[in-house]
Amino acid sequence: MSLILGLAFVMATGTFDVTIKPAPADDHADGGAIGRMTVDKVYHGDLEGTAVAQMLTGMSPSEKTSGVYVAVERVTATLKGRKGTFILHHTGVMDRGATNLRVTVVPDSGTGELTGISGTMAIDIKDGRHFYTFEYTLPSK
Repeated sequence: MSLILGLAFVMATGTFDVTIKPAPADDHADGGAIGRMTVDKVYHGDLEGTAVAQMLTGMSPSEKTSGVYVAVERVTATLKGRKGTFILHHTGVMDRGATNLRVTVVPDSGTGELTGISGTMAIDIKDGRHFYTFEYTLPSK
């Protein structure tokens, strides 16, 4: 647990399985530089549940080591014994291979026993496996 600005952050860790599928082309499709995906996840560990997301991507046409993605993800899960839903907002930028990813809980998006949740999630990929570290706060029960 860490303290930031008087708030006690709790840490949750685990893994997740992810399936990403290209969404059907629409009037905004441009054949490659801009993409749209649907995402399904299954979380394991301190966060147990599922998630669905919509993702938009943009890649540099000449340099495949630079790009961006944004996503909105709705998580339905149990977090250390508390059930509910919340929304995560992803912003990822790759600048010539260097990555910067920020995943944050959308304010006031928590429901059920996760009402009032706030926090950030770090994602790490090692040997094809996805790991998360979720630092969050919740009001007392």
